[in-house]
Amino acid sequence: MNKIYTDIYLIGIGGIGMSAIARYYNARGCRVSGYDRTPSPLTAALESEGIAVHYEDDPSRLPASVEDTLVIYTPAVPADLQELVQARSRGYRVLKRSEMLGEITRGQACLAVAGTHGKTTTSTLVAHILTQAGTGCSAFLGGISRNYGTNLLVSKSNTVVAEADEYDRSFLQLHPSIAAITAMDADHLDIYGDVETMRAAFREFASQVTETLVLKYGLSVGDIPAKIFTYSLDDPRAACHATNLRLGPDGCYTFDLVYPAGVLSDIRVGIPGRLNIENSIAAAVICLCYGVDAQKVRAAIGSYKGVARRMDVHVSKPGLTYIDDYAHHPEELRSTIVSLREVFPGRKITAVFQPHLFTRTRDFAAEFAEVLSMVDALVLLDIYPAREEPIPGVTSELIFNAVQCPEKALLHKDQLLDCLAAEPLDVLVTFGAGDIDRFVGPITEMLSSR
Repeated sequence: MNKIYTDIYLIGIGGIGMSAIARYYNARGCRVSGYDRTPSPLTAALESEGIAVHYEDDPSRLPASVEDTLVIYTPAVPADLQELVQARSRGYRVLKRSEMLGEITRGQACLAVAGTHGKTTTSTLVAHILTQAGTGCSAFLGGISRNYGTNLLVSKSNTVVAEADEYDRSFLQLHPSIAAITAMDADHLDIYGDVETMRAAFREFASQVTETLVLKYGLSVGDIPAKIFTYSLDDPRAACHATNLRLGPDGCYTFDLVYPAGVLSDIRVGIPGRLNIENSIAAAVICLCYGVDAQKVRAAIGSYKGVARRMDVHVSKPGLTYIDDYAHHPEELRSTIVSLREVFPGRKITAVFQPHLFTRTRDFAAEFAEVLSMVDALVLLDIYPAREEPIPGVTSELIFNAVQCPEKALLHKDQLLDCLAAEPLDVLVTFGAGDIDRFVGPITEMLSSR
């Protein structure tokens, strides 16, 4: 992108990926503004940083100069949104978010993390390691880093870390020098149609990696130009894996990393849960392949505070713990619930789950029911539609009727706080990618006063 644009206008500015791009151009001194459907803590943060955000579909808000304005949109907004329709018809340059990220990363050393789950925690940890090691990086993250309080890092370094999102084939805009693929479980079948088509897109992404691919052991991407290092939590057949796992009283693990150059001992993961050992291995191997000193990698993993809404502890006192988590796919739920069982052995786990998307609920209702049967009590909410229209016959009851846990309730979200107030809770976890995050503050406040 050779032309310098003075105005950057984002349609869907409140999305986690879109807001990072908004912040990037704001930091570069552009006039940044945009539209989103509803206010949120993230849009409030953007406004506090001097970015103008409005909440009505109003084409008159587009900057006046067509020539000096770049319009960026997320595919999550409807194609008939008038601002998007008018931007195209009036001749503005209009790019998808993924195309914009591809342009930003072009010409830089791009380190990318792809996968149907684990990519946000892993990419944020890569950015943290590079920052703490002094290598530095700019980073476009899919969550709010707890170390830095933002989803964007800006550096003078020529290194950029990107979360490579498979939704809408966005990651095919990236050509990273080093990348990881953490998982290729079926997801986004509304886009891909079937799991094999989705995995073909991952194979295409892998073929675009120029130097090294860090690949979860057991996944297959075929013959690609890049060198492949496999990794696993504890499978010794993988080139990189953990040994000598030790669980601390705070739920955080310490382990030794076996990798091709030797063994890096006594790595303490700064956030709890067994699933974060595996994320730490992937991030460590990316950074070691990039030339970061092994001792600096170990120290940075220990100081990592995680990402908001990923195993995010809000209340922790004797007999009462409250955790919020973004998990919205059956395998993500499984990983987190298994981790909770290890960290809180023998305690009663109550889960609140808000399904995300009608298509995902339709495609994985049986899998959701199976994994949610692993908790002791379940509160199931209505489906959060996001970008979708309702599908006849697809409701939360598809999951609810098949769940086998000892206690379960199906509620509208307006009933949630009253329900929780009446329950004798032990370990409470809220799950979902919709607007369930709006309840985190009120639940925390209510439980903190118990």
